Amino acid sequence: MTAEQFLALKASEAVKALYGAEIPASDLQVQGTRKEFEGDYTLVVFPLLRVSHAAPENTGKAIGDYLVANVPEVASFNCVKGFLNISLSPLYWNEVFSAVAGDASFGQLPATGRNIMVEFSSPNTNKPLHLGHIRNNLLGASVSELLKACGNNVIKATLVNDRGVHICKSMLAWQKRFDGATPESTGKKGDHLVGDCYVAFDKIYKEEVKQLMEQGMSEEEAKKAAPSIQEAHEMLVKWEQNDPQVRELWSMMNSWVFKGFDETYRSLGISFDKVDYESQTYLLGKELVQKGLESGVFEREADGSVWCDLTADGLDRKLVLRGDGTSVYITQDLGTAERRFANYSLDSHVYVVGNEQDYHFQVLKLILKKLGFDWADQIYHLSYGMVELPEGKMKSREGTVVDADDLIEKMYQEARAAAEESGKLDGVPEEEREALFRMVGLGALKYFILKVDPKKTMLFDPKESIDFNGNTGPFIQYTHARICSILRKAAEQGIAAKLDKDISLNAKEIRLVKLLSQYPAKVAEAGAALSPALIANYAYDLAKEFNQYYHDTPVLREEDAALLSMRLVLIDTVASVLRKAMAILGIQLPDRM
Repeated sequence: MTAEQFLALKASEAVKALYGAEIPASDLQVQGTRKEFEGDYTLVVFPLLRVSHAAPENTGKAIGDYLVANVPEVASFNCVKGFLNISLSPLYWNEVFSAVAGDASFGQLPATGRNIMVEFSSPNTNKPLHLGHIRNNLLGASVSELLKACGNNVIKATLVNDRGVHICKSMLAWQKRFDGATPESTGKKGDHLVGDCYVAFDKIYKEEVKQLMEQGMSEEEAKKAAPSIQEAHEMLVKWEQNDPQVRELWSMMNSWVFKGFDETYRSLGISFDKVDYESQTYLLGKELVQKGLESGVFEREADGSVWCDLTADGLDRKLVLRGDGTSVYITQDLGTAERRFANYSLDSHVYVVGNEQDYHFQVLKLILKKLGFDWADQIYHLSYGMVELPEGKMKSREGTVVDADDLIEKMYQEARAAAEESGKLDGVPEEEREALFRMVGLGALKYFILKVDPKKTMLFDPKESIDFNGNTGPFIQYTHARICSILRKAAEQGIAAKLDKDISLNAKEIRLVKLLSQYPAKVAEAGAALSPALIANYAYDLAKEFNQYYHDTPVLREEDAALLSMRLVLIDTVASVLRKAMAILGIQLPDRM
């Protein structure tokens, strides 16, 4: 039971005793007291005036007097208009501390029995993962862990977009310009080599468009008539017709990319429970298109293309099958969604996809609803903002993206430089230092991205993310290492961490316990909002509060043995909750630093 629930229950009892009115605790509003007022929690009195028939201040004072007289955990109160600010006693916080410190599963919410699939990453096999993909992957992995902490059964899924005209563009450029190049012959990761092919195609295509426009075509006409784009579409048709040569080239180049992706995923600590491939699922969508035609949900045009008219719903007409019979993105999304809900008995499906696809998912849900699938309402698009650099936006086809592999390596270098400048790792063996550089660099990257609300566009600055003193991953990592160092020194001196319920907490310790006690509620709040940012910033607040406490309060220098033992339990609990919170973000915390 949280402090808010406890006080709501006691306030409900007070209202019954004072006014003879039965008001459920769940109907009472109890919230944290604002910083400018004295108190821990505030009861909103205004809704109770209908039963007290008294002024707000008088009602608040009567309830406050009752609580102080009848509830030992309530120490004092003050009234500000219609707000009753309540201060809880050290007795209460001692009980909370004992409960938190003694609960190995603290922060893990009860099982819900709900099955939730989280789809993220879902890369195209025509380019390597870049900074935008990193935010997607980190959000998807973190939201998955967050939903697990909220008691759900979670399936981490990805749908690899391994077919389509964009893939054919890379294949075509490889045939025209790359003279049989392979990852082995070039010394490049396969996904980077294929990405080079995609950039090369764009250059070929733009040159063709330019030439056709010089011959008198409009830009729109030239873009459609360019030989390379027509060849790419022809190649896609051949792929869907199982042309052996096209399929062989497609399979070879995709294998290069898959190997490259796996290396990047390992570097980021990303894994999946279920991997689907668009090449294996797009036919499922075609089956749904046929059913939709038969039921009148879709209509076929004279050129053979199939559309869904959504104008009556305030949207537009949506293409679900091209005139040449090839699929579009939404075709396979329809089929994949149907299969997943059927195979996994899903209660919810979360798609982690950038906000440029907001319309796509609005259309997807609406079409599924029209096809008769009630579970369409359980689809949720976690729409996140783009990641920008100080230089501006990135464009894959123009080769101006920041590759994920390059960024991970840059973060390692930034961590090394920052640690060497601060001297924080002086004396640590070289092999251990290298592992710490990787851990700190990756922690800085993950935290900097995840501390921002998913809906917001963010500016990523590697140097700012690595600061050991700000709201960063390295600051929290260093805080954890500092706590571990204190605990090691205590163990070396033979001092055991032990809780003594007879020792009252001081004001600074109560602030720490109060913050610790809020962790389960913060998990629930973050889970409901699908926002790891709430967990990240909670971890920062806890680390900051510990550092202030440690600055003001002696731990190992404390002469009272029982008090020293209690403080060791307190800081050990802080370290434990920091590990749990940061684990949701996929961030490791070092024991030494």
